[in-house]
Amino acid sequence: MSATTTFRSLRHANVRRYLGGLAISQIGAWVQFTTVAVVVDRLTSSTTAIGILTALQFGPLLVLGAWAGALSDRLNRQRIVLITQTLMAVQAVLFAIANATGYLSLGVIYALTLLLGVISAIDNPARRGFLTELVDSEEIPNAMSLNTATMTGSRIFGPAIAALLIGVIDVGWLFVVNAVTSIAIIWSIVTIDRSKVNVPPKVAKGGRPIREAVAYIARTPLFGPVFLIFTVVSTFGYNHNVSLPRIANEVWGSERWFGWVMTATSVGSLTGSLLTAGRAHITLRWMAGNGVVLGCAGLALSVASSGWMALVVALPLGLGGSGFIASMNSWSQEMCPPAMRGRVLAFGAVAFLGSYPIGGPITGLVGDHIGLSWSLAYGAVIVLGSVAWLRSIAPRGTAVQNIEKASTLSV
Repeated sequence: MSATTTFRSLRHANVRRYLGGLAISQIGAWVQFTTVAVVVDRLTSSTTAIGILTALQFGPLLVLGAWAGALSDRLNRQRIVLITQTLMAVQAVLFAIANATGYLSLGVIYALTLLLGVISAIDNPARRGFLTELVDSEEIPNAMSLNTATMTGSRIFGPAIAALLIGVIDVGWLFVVNAVTSIAIIWSIVTIDRSKVNVPPKVAKGGRPIREAVAYIARTPLFGPVFLIFTVVSTFGYNHNVSLPRIANEVWGSERWFGWVMTATSVGSLTGSLLTAGRAHITLRWMAGNGVVLGCAGLALSVASSGWMALVVALPLGLGGSGFIASMNSWSQEMCPPAMRGRVLAFGAVAFLGSYPIGGPITGLVGDHIGLSWSLAYGAVIVLGSVAWLRSIAPRGTAVQNIEKASTLSV
């Protein structure tokens, strides 16, 4: 794997500008995410409360995700993303104002998090779909993997900044950081060179766009089972953020370990994304292998007795988790036709992020009523069982382009 292969879609100035702005903006978003989780833990000392927080942030995607995907296939994706990213900056400002005026209660946190969830549900398929317009069709898998690398790589810095500053400065300034860094993604969207954007054909009004996408997924070989497996793994395999703030306090001795472990996880995530980006084609066996790493690391994290041990385990946890997500994004986008990409991306986002409203509260309840270790271990066991099924149905030595012939017949 060479750097030229791994970063090949960065030859486009639009991609460099867009992903650069996204990286800076996401650093601020993770500063806020980490800060909010710590504030909720301070207010409640409950994993269930953090599970509810997760449900509020990602629940709207479960409800609105498919509709948002259809919207992104019909409208100008650049315009949608500009509006949603601006609204996210406003939400960060509202957090800062609530803290400065003394109104940052649990109820206000929940309300503002729900607002963010609604905006993010509309933003997600449009933002990722817009990226596919900035590259040639053969570069889409690489661009999607680099997008995952950008999103996960930003977690290296965001949680670390929060860990360093929480307790040193007022948390309101950490919300301001998110608002200020949002300017980077807004600037990158505004300055995109439209003459070099590959605008796909828009889906005409009317018809049944969501049903068409469901039918496409159901008829295309392997799509249905893979989406089901991806949904199960997403629901139960990525809820570490629910348990870790409480574990950091009760088991590892300091709330700051939450930020540091998140940072270590993100280093692993960046590695997993880049390893996937360096592959010419993504196979389901590669995806399953990353799932095995995710599950085994999750089991190891559940028995980590110190923050230092957790830091070591967090690296493969992030690598496997990010590699699994990047594989799914690349595999599904390489298979589907351009006019279907927004909706397929939306269903993938619903399967991943939209499943948090189910897995998050369940993980919180397990942590409060069964045990903090079990809140991590039960999900890891489910992940390993799911990827065993994926491994069993994955074609031996078959890359996605060989399956793609069958998929075109089902459209």
